[in-house]
Amino acid sequence: MRGLKVALVEKKDFSHATSAANSKLVHGGLRYLQNLEFGLVRESLRERRIWQRIAPHLVYPLPFLIPQPKSRKGTLKLRLGLTLYDLLSYDRTWLDDKDQRLPAHRTVKAEELQRRAPVAIASGYPFALEYQDCQMYAPERLGLGCIQDAAERGAVVANYAEAIALTRTADGTVTGARVRDGLTGAEAVISARLTVNAAGPWADKVLAMAQDGTPSHRLIRAKGIHLITRPLTDGSAALAMFIDGGHFFVLPWRGHTIIGTTDDVFEGAPDDVAPTQADIAKMLAAVNKGLPSAKLTADDVIHAYAGVRPLIDESEPGAKGGSYKRSRKAEIIDHAEDGEANLLSALGGKWTTSRHVAAQCVDLIEKKLDHPHLRVRTDTTPLGGASTGNFAAFVRRAQKENRRVDPAVVANLARNYGARMEAVIAGTNGDARLLEPLSSALPDCAAEILYGVRNEMALMLEDVIFRRTGIGTLGSPGEAVIERCGRLMADLRGWNLEETSRQIDAVMAHFLWGRRDTA
Repeated sequence: MRGLKVALVEKKDFSHATSAANSKLVHGGLRYLQNLEFGLVRESLRERRIWQRIAPHLVYPLPFLIPQPKSRKGTLKLRLGLTLYDLLSYDRTWLDDKDQRLPAHRTVKAEELQRRAPVAIASGYPFALEYQDCQMYAPERLGLGCIQDAAERGAVVANYAEAIALTRTADGTVTGARVRDGLTGAEAVISARLTVNAAGPWADKVLAMAQDGTPSHRLIRAKGIHLITRPLTDGSAALAMFIDGGHFFVLPWRGHTIIGTTDDVFEGAPDDVAPTQADIAKMLAAVNKGLPSAKLTADDVIHAYAGVRPLIDESEPGAKGGSYKRSRKAEIIDHAEDGEANLLSALGGKWTTSRHVAAQCVDLIEKKLDHPHLRVRTDTTPLGGASTGNFAAFVRRAQKENRRVDPAVVANLARNYGARMEAVIAGTNGDARLLEPLSSALPDCAAEILYGVRNEMALMLEDVIFRRTGIGTLGSPGEAVIERCGRLMADLRGWNLEETSRQIDAVMAHFLWGRRDTA
């Protein structure tokens, strides 16, 4: 959008790791106030509003209830913190869409709390404080939407293309990367005047390619797991539980609940992260301590997933310390300071502030390339080419225009694709069967698989199951559904029976979480 020529390579599928394996929140970071990170909180709150404006189909308000004990110990301090949070989010009503405007915090009394979250009342909390943040319907689709918009403006993007080495001139100047095709093994060199390392939990490993195996900037990898269970609230709000110096969330999600997250230093390879039985037991113990009436057991866990947060390590080499109180701030590094000309790294950060980090990174790129500075427009440009406007009204219109399609399918298409949903429907060429739900429990349909392969670079079955659709969001939809998706994709990709079976097995392996007790 600023007139630069851009290539993006991703070693697996877009948003296959940290970008999808999270709490699905766009939030200001209430607990960052404890660390006095007022600048980070303000940045996050401003960016929250921007995501609401440019992607209202994917980012929407979610009230949070903080149940309070009878003793009211700490309640005054919390009220002061929420008041400060409101003051820092002074622009929370600066949106044309009234449904996206966020009210200030308030007290929720026992009668209302009983209706919305009886598990809190039954656990001994007589009232709660309510504040506002936002939820993402599908973080992986939000990421894909950014990539699609870039591609439509001329960016060249490739998934399953791993950067295996940085290339350089004789004097050591970085000139791009050698990239390996993950499907064929073929290699190619991509030349660039400037290279940006934005590899998340792998960023220090990319730096090690350039710096003789010893990266100049270190990361701490923090493992977080999430559990999906039966619903624990009425779905109108999340619960934020702050206990024993930590916290966990109880988040309404597609008729179920997401519980998360742990925050432990992870010493393994980012590719190997997975929830273990020990992780699940730890998370369940925390929930049952904070909400004893929930009485959750391992049998209540429908699905579990894990991700790794990349946190900047600012401690002395060899120093010990956990990850929970580490800052979530991002940092953009110009490695010219380390003797690596034409190499930048974007380290740390979180989903909420990612757009702003990108804008700051491009500001630096313009300066280094002596490129004319152009105004940032990603803060006002609708994702997907056009805004849905008020989302509830958008869904009503779409359902009226597609009366023969299950209303739940239409609503899901509206959430996933926004203004692009008509292109998904058009791709069926009038075959109504492709717009029927793939299962009785899910609103996803075969048309999404077709669109994902034809228009969204879905190359593997797991791409469509986990990242183009919500088919795998709540755990296994059943082998019959996965096999049907496999057959659909086989026809589109030209797979034989052996390859189709391999793709199905790869998807099923994702649901074997907790079956091993690796550290």
